[in-house]
Amino acid sequence: QVQLVESGGGLVQPGGSLRLSCATSGFTFSSYPMSWYRQAPGNERELVASISSAGGNRRYADSVKGRFTISRDNAKNTVYLQMNSLKPEDTAVYYCKRPGDYWGQGTQVTVSS
Repeated sequence: QVQLVESGGGLVQPGGSLRLSCATSGFTFSSYPMSWYRQAPGNERELVASISSAGGNRRYADSVKGRFTISRDNAKNTVYLQMNSLKPEDTAVYYCKRPGDYWGQGTQVTVSS
């Protein structure tokens, strides 16, 4: 079955960095675009970044452009989100998603001094 497992979240000070990973299994990873979403308390889940199946096309929410980078390793069936210059408003649970409405369990990112 399709499985998505996020990791790499944690507590970081403003201006810091984190790298999230989403390890996948149960499907042909290289055939699917992948996305990262986030949901802060009281807010709707929002799209953060997406990447095409081969990795050549990437899109970002305006709020993270220039700070976050999505990437993938099709040999490792893993998608990444490098987050730099983190701000308190980046605090949220981060999820990876595959088309067909498959989601991971999420990883908490807290940006606070």
